[in-house]
Amino acid sequence: MGARILIVDDDENTLDVFETKLEHSGHDVDTATSAEEALGKLKKVDPAVVITDLRMPGMSGLELLEKVKEHMEHVDVIVVTGHEDMNTAVAAMKAGAFDYIVKPVDLKQVASLVERCLREQELNRQAAEIQAAKDEEEDEEENAANAVVGRDPRMIDIYKMIGVLARNRATVLIRGETGTGKEMVARAIHANSAHAEEPFIAVNCTALTDTLLESELFGHVKGAFTGAVSGRKGYFELASSGTVFLDEIGDTSPEFQTKLLRVLQERKFYPVGGEEPRTTEARVIAATHQPVEQLVEDGEFREDLYFRLKVVEITVPTLRERRDDIPLLAESLLARIRQETHQIVRHISEPAMKKLMAYDWPGNVRELENALTRAAILARGTGIGPEHLSLGVDYPGRGAKSFGAAAPKDADEEPEETGAEEAAGAPGPDEDLSLDDVISEHIQRVLRRTDGNKSETARLLGISRSRLQRYVDKFELEVPT
Repeated sequence: MGARILIVDDDENTLDVFETKLEHSGHDVDTATSAEEALGKLKKVDPAVVITDLRMPGMSGLELLEKVKEHMEHVDVIVVTGHEDMNTAVAAMKAGAFDYIVKPVDLKQVASLVERCLREQELNRQAAEIQAAKDEEEDEEENAANAVVGRDPRMIDIYKMIGVLARNRATVLIRGETGTGKEMVARAIHANSAHAEEPFIAVNCTALTDTLLESELFGHVKGAFTGAVSGRKGYFELASSGTVFLDEIGDTSPEFQTKLLRVLQERKFYPVGGEEPRTTEARVIAATHQPVEQLVEDGEFREDLYFRLKVVEITVPTLRERRDDIPLLAESLLARIRQETHQIVRHISEPAMKKLMAYDWPGNVRELENALTRAAILARGTGIGPEHLSLGVDYPGRGAKSFGAAAPKDADEEPEETGAEEAAGAPGPDEDLSLDDVISEHIQRVLRRTDGNKSETARLLGISRSRLQRYVDKFELEVPT
């Protein structure tokens, strides 16, 4: 199939020769006797290839090349000259010429160069289409992966509230069990707001000591503490007018709560070791799995801060409360897993989905994501089967319909063998054990399983790290190192 070619040369005989050859090859040819004339024709002709002489009166072929590349980058330019000069050749290629040929020109070479231009253009077009389709698929997967998913009426109410909160800057308290997706809700509020381009900074309050938490959020001045060799801005300052998400706010100390209250009331804070107040425009969204009302009653959480935080309150339901959302949620999580792990798994078999539906998910969405990630890695093909799902790994020893249950087996499913180590780790009934004995033994088992990783142990137990430390001290537990 022919293409449109624009030939530029101040020698009309050269134009005639080139035109005849390329028309004979099946191309539609236009000519110009100067670079200025060529520029005037450029957009009207819209050539696939420009062939230009280098040295012409007025604007040179090199200048024409630069103009063409500036305004129509997709057009290939072949430079022809009667002067073999290395500097000129280098300049032409640096300016974006497809190729550079010297007179006297072999017309077969010109025709061959044009064909090579057109082949490469077609390959580039096909590659761009493939990339665009891939980008579109990745965008769809990214949107699915980052979306709050579910058709349960309680989730629909949350979507509506996200839309309302996206239009204002109200402080929000998100409540729900560990792993229900509280941070996803916070991110959705931020992403749909007028400040979506500003930073979203998530802070896990249980993972940091009070001093580190204050340093992270408020920053510090030089010399504020040992090792503070220079000043550092905190998240409230770095977030600008974006969002600071405080996860597990219920586990913070009363001292920190007092400083956070000042931020919410006055929009001011002091960096650690600093005497000059700084201001923040950041929105605060907090989350907790704790019964905050009970914490207030017990004197562990400031009542005035509680009311400041819960200007708007959202409660995220557990996964077992919205079991019908599991198929939709699993597909969405699988999109994220494909993106992050580059696995080829694209679907979940019907038996595997039944197994997912039968399990009670004590770890909620987070546990579902972990189970699917393991399954995607274990699956050799494009589908996840029931044999790839190890449910109850994160929450062992709980009944099928209890909080954190293991899935009941199908009638036609072979019973799984229980390893000696697992059996030895599960406590049998013992009427002589006190409640404290049961708690301490269970925490000790989980500490051994995590090799003493307190953050992971606290996550598996569904408690804060500070509460775990209180149990370790109370029961004088051994922490593996």
